[in-house]
Amino acid sequence: MPAHVDRDTFTQLAEEALDTLPSALRERMSNVEIFVEDTPGEEAAAYGGRLLGLYHGIPLTRRGEAYWGVMPDRIFLYQRNIESLCRSLDELRDLVRTTVLHEVAHHFGIDDDRLDELGWA
Repeated sequence: MPAHVDRDTFTQLAEEALDTLPSALRERMSNVEIFVEDTPGEEAAAYGGRLLGLYHGIPLTRRGEAYWGVMPDRIFLYQRNIESLCRSLDELRDLVRTTVLHEVAHHFGIDDDRLDELGWA
């Protein structure tokens, strides 16, 4: 049976995952917010498969001096998809952390090929 928690608990797991980032990285995160949704919308269909998270924004490596006054980058976590792959709270915590780290890496300009090399794809 899949692990299931309420939205507040899931959001807390995501915040805990962010807290595990080294402070030097957390301090460099700029103009990014995390959102939790049940499942991806139609715009995520292009990514195929069971999408766990999605980064929408301009990575730090591509921001120029003209970058200001823009809406925050967004990291989406898809709670039901993540939960469906977990059988315990510990598994859920680990997969939320992996998903958050994966999407934060995109914020820092690390692409899926490099994440695959690192074992985070």
